Amino acid sequence: MNFELKPLGLVGVSSEKCDALIVLVPHTFKGAKDDLSVLITQAIKSTDLETKPGKMLALYRPMQANAARVVLAGVGDGSARQVRTALLAAVASVKSPAFKKLLVCFAAPAREEAIRAAVLAVADATYAYTHTKSKPEARILQKVVLTATNATEVQASFDRAVAVVAGVELAKEWANRPANHATPVALAQAAEKLAQLPKISCEVLGPKEVAKLGMGSFLAVAQGSEQPLRFVVLRYSGAAKSQAPTVLVGKGITFDSGGISIKPAAEMDEMKFDMSGAASVLGVFRSLSLLKPAINVVGLIPACENLLSGRAVKPGDVVTSMSGQTIEILNTDAEGRLVLCDALTYAERFKPAAVIDIATLTGACMVALGAVRSGLFSTQEALGSALFAAGEASQDLCWRLPLDEDYAEGLKSGFADVANVAGRAGGAITAAKFLQRFAEKFPWAHLDIAGTAWKSGAGKGATGRPVGLLVEYLLERTGTQ
Repeated sequence: MNFELKPLGLVGVSSEKCDALIVLVPHTFKGAKDDLSVLITQAIKSTDLETKPGKMLALYRPMQANAARVVLAGVGDGSARQVRTALLAAVASVKSPAFKKLLVCFAAPAREEAIRAAVLAVADATYAYTHTKSKPEARILQKVVLTATNATEVQASFDRAVAVVAGVELAKEWANRPANHATPVALAQAAEKLAQLPKISCEVLGPKEVAKLGMGSFLAVAQGSEQPLRFVVLRYSGAAKSQAPTVLVGKGITFDSGGISIKPAAEMDEMKFDMSGAASVLGVFRSLSLLKPAINVVGLIPACENLLSGRAVKPGDVVTSMSGQTIEILNTDAEGRLVLCDALTYAERFKPAAVIDIATLTGACMVALGAVRSGLFSTQEALGSALFAAGEASQDLCWRLPLDEDYAEGLKSGFADVANVAGRAGGAITAAKFLQRFAEKFPWAHLDIAGTAWKSGAGKGATGRPVGLLVEYLLERTGTQ
């Protein structure tokens, strides 16, 4: 799907040939004397059109436009959130087998954040998963043209949004694939394919290399599966070697049965999404390859399956992490933190400016924040504030949770340096406190995306979050607007 931005208002749009035209109408709309403006003004006056977000008036081949379908869609105050709400509904209403070219027109000058929201909403509304279908129904839409009278002013925001879409859709693709089509080896191959793009390189470590590094915690999780683990090291080199990189660590559990502490059968199929953190790292690198910012970024992906077998790690086992700290594994379903802790130790060698790990880590975070905001933890105020701001700007929202030392009390063990779980209370926080022990040598943040990485129910599928948040954060570090 190709995106284009044109400097057109309602007069120019009316003559553009397309399969569908969506006109975004804010409550401040003031029409001119052209035919399309008059139509909108009359529709509002007659109350056939409301400018509340999600309210629409659908027309078929009206004389005022050269489009098979026209939808006048209210966008309220024109904010990013309201533009997204309007477009998700409007695009759904115009889908058809002939839906190949779409025009989206801002009836008033567009804000930068609204342009980004429009691009992402159209992509989200038309996304189609096809990889494992024998008769796939691929995305029909081929061309999307956004128009605004102030197109020149918002071009940079548009370009950023198009790059984010590429990253989000790569993340969706890999998170959506079932575990037998997204093994640790396959995930590593996807990373190696990214290394064909400019400024990106990739190194993949196998079980022998990981064992030599002393990653006993990571190895313990992987030992129950016949699928060999992979440890992926991606590098985006956009700045001088002397510039400290930002390191992204993505949890890559390609299927999580819970191990010996096995999960309930209901909805266990959704545990293919447990590598969504890793998928988001792949997505960020795809976006970086298009935007080419002057920054250095490292991506680390510890990838394995968490299965139960005669070789699987057992509750009560004690393992030695790469840091030298010993861990009593009280619950084998708390495996994400066991692979991440070794990756965090590995990150030290890059002398990073900051390390951010991304993981579908705890059901407790889903209980706390639902599917709206990802959980954010950070040991550095500036880093936490920057990530929160990036979430607000990108509409890929997060919420900061505490890291009080009292929460670590439950992780004490009589048989090792630390236990891998505490009690049920504050589970998202105690998981973060476990990771914090391995992140003391650099500014660190943790994003718990257990509630935001995928949707359940009829619309089951990956969301591609938090690619938008991470790209926004990285670009702001370069001063890119």
